[in-house]
Amino acid sequence: MTITSPHLGSSKVWTDAQLLYALEEVVEKELNRHLKVAKDWMPHEYVPFSDGRNFSGVFEDGEAWESSQSKVTDIGRIALVVNLLTEDNLPSYHHEIASLFGRDGAWGTWVHRWTAEEGRHGIVMRDYLLTSRAVDPDKLEQFRMAHMAEGFESDNRHSMLHSVAYVAFQELATRVSHRNTGHQSGDPVCDRMLARIATDENLHMVFYRNLLGAAFELAPDLTMQSVRDVVVDFRMPGHGMPGFERAAAQMAIGEIYNMRIHHDDVIQPVLRYLKVLDIDGLGPEGLKAQEEIGLYMSGLDREASKFDEKLAARKARRAARADA
Repeated sequence: MTITSPHLGSSKVWTDAQLLYALEEVVEKELNRHLKVAKDWMPHEYVPFSDGRNFSGVFEDGEAWESSQSKVTDIGRIALVVNLLTEDNLPSYHHEIASLFGRDGAWGTWVHRWTAEEGRHGIVMRDYLLTSRAVDPDKLEQFRMAHMAEGFESDNRHSMLHSVAYVAFQELATRVSHRNTGHQSGDPVCDRMLARIATDENLHMVFYRNLLGAAFELAPDLTMQSVRDVVVDFRMPGHGMPGFERAAAQMAIGEIYNMRIHHDDVIQPVLRYLKVLDIDGLGPEGLKAQEEIGLYMSGLDREASKFDEKLAARKARRAARADA
């Protein structure tokens, strides 16, 4: 099956400003759709405040944190810290997309709405972690200060179209990470909270995915190149936080986020929904980018299979030791 756009083959050179204007109507449509289906929710309703008590410090009755106080599994704790620190950099994310997308019209309304919804995620996660004593509060604050002091600059800040392509995949990656963290947390309260957050992230993904689809209709070659660049060099926004590499490796082994999940549950679904590899009639640069996406996905699948084999062998060794 091939998908052919009436605009394919156009030699028009698009600037960011022209694309922003051309996509404004689509943004308004997607914003209205989002507002109809999104449900407001209260962060405090997902936090077990009755479990809370004072930490050691200025309170005389405060109690020092110990890992035994946590209901959350070790891998759940690691992933929760990574997920929360990622959410903490919201001011930097807002600054970047507001600079790229603007603060006026439908674009501006979306930017502020998205920021407000994302703000809930950081609120509820921090309240849950501290109230349930799931993490060391001192280390969590030290990590937050270090991470936010570094700020955040996206690999795609040079281009509005690259940024749209990136968030189409990144929002889905965040949804998957939150959902899997909930499953692995060992605490039904945590699982319920992260399921609520994941629902928001999925709606954000749909907004950007549909916007990316409209960009393919307008500027297929340029959009294909942007998707190629994003997919091949994809990094999660939390990559600059303290200890991220070690935490990411532990999350991969813990099946919260790894190459197989990245391929099957994040990149492939967006490419398949938009039929990216089936678009026909591209110019030379667009065709080259499309071919490179296909080659990259084949390579990623092979690497994911190797990881699957290593993970299965690791599980087998652990099971054998447990039976011994």
